[in-house]
Amino acid sequence: MSDTVNTGFSLDMQRKLYRWSAADPDKRFADLFNIVCDRRTLLHAWERLARNRGSNTPGTDRVTRKAVEERPDGVAGFLEDIRKDLRQGSYRPQPVRQRLIPKPGKPGKFRPLGIPTLKDRLVQMALKLVLEPIFEADFYPISYGFRPGRSTHDALSRVRHKLNPTSAGPSRTQYVIEGDIKGCFDAIDHHVLMDRVRRRIQDHKVLRLVLAFLKADIMIEGSLRHPVTGTPQGGIISPMRSNIFLHHVLDKWFEDVVRPRRRGKATLVRFADDFVMTFETHYDAKLVMDVLGKRLGRFGLTLHPDKTRFIDFRPQRHGGTPPDCKAQSFDFLGFTHAWQKSRKGKDVVRRTTAKSRFARSLVAVKEWCRTNRHRPAREQRAWLSAVLNGHYAYYGITGNIRRIQEYRYQVERIWHKWLERRTPGRVLIWANFRAFLARHPLPVARIIHRYTSWNESLA
Repeated sequence: MSDTVNTGFSLDMQRKLYRWSAADPDKRFADLFNIVCDRRTLLHAWERLARNRGSNTPGTDRVTRKAVEERPDGVAGFLEDIRKDLRQGSYRPQPVRQRLIPKPGKPGKFRPLGIPTLKDRLVQMALKLVLEPIFEADFYPISYGFRPGRSTHDALSRVRHKLNPTSAGPSRTQYVIEGDIKGCFDAIDHHVLMDRVRRRIQDHKVLRLVLAFLKADIMIEGSLRHPVTGTPQGGIISPMRSNIFLHHVLDKWFEDVVRPRRRGKATLVRFADDFVMTFETHYDAKLVMDVLGKRLGRFGLTLHPDKTRFIDFRPQRHGGTPPDCKAQSFDFLGFTHAWQKSRKGKDVVRRTTAKSRFARSLVAVKEWCRTNRHRPAREQRAWLSAVLNGHYAYYGITGNIRRIQEYRYQVERIWHKWLERRTPGRVLIWANFRAFLARHPLPVARIIHRYTSWNESLA
């Protein structure tokens, strides 16, 4: 890095790193370790962690944020101890505590969540503050997952823009590949990932720190496992590492290899390990579908057999659906995308809450109401209101009002059922329950994300 940065964390420092990285795609950055170890960087990392409710979840050392704040020397002493360990080269990541999170609506299936110690989370956050702007300059706009200033709704808007017809003419998207990478976080190749990191980072101390977190032991029910692949979900820098890996494996391949060889238009939208590819011609879509699994297989990844589909997404399928396609809708980020008629009689893509997400959320509400039916009505109403408002905040998009109204109605039915069972033999008739709801009202279904163009004018 020709320009030396010798200051701690600041937004100006991040902007400089981004500009230098964007100006020279071959630049390798040195002198980054001093920024990571700077008191201001560590202090800002602590402030970022403090805003996260999960930061109080202890790791294998059982140290919580509250315990640090109650130390005689306080947070400043805690940060200074970490800084000294980093400077002296004695810092070593501690084992990551693995916790199995039940998958809603899937009995017996769990998602592994890695919980690093508070000290490790802090150092990971400091690393992220320094490395993120460097790699952000490399990432393509087609990637949306876990990136600053980007959200799931940005990815959904991009897909909507590519699928819906415009005033300039009919939609040119004809075929869709709905893709999902099976166990992506657990299958990331460490050698490939570190090779991509070394192409940008020259500071050997930073590289050793990144590798140390990648190789950190995992504590599973009291026994240690030494990982040879993967990056644990739950780590601060795990999403950034997966984006670096998938940028090389999928995004760059699509932009540099697939797009130049296409006959028609083609688009990729990726959010973490979920992605959607749209194509104008069956030839392009079929060619990519045939080689996609092989491309991922070169890097130890596999497509999920049940969640990856090749779809004929034409609104009118003249000549029938090709035998290698499925004539149906597809799901992406919790929404089902399907063709319907607008109020003006035009073909538009309508997005509604996916059935699996709808059912999964209601199962969680049912379980909570069952186990908490003894609580005061005000507490129950507060929890259910928070759930409904969160549901509206994500699924409240133009064209989905009926589904979120149905969701609210089902929540009311579940609440009624378990309130009625608080007292054995008691019958809570609906007239009395309606009077109860008047005293303890639940939030009304509403649209949060509105699209005003004519192609979203749906009943």
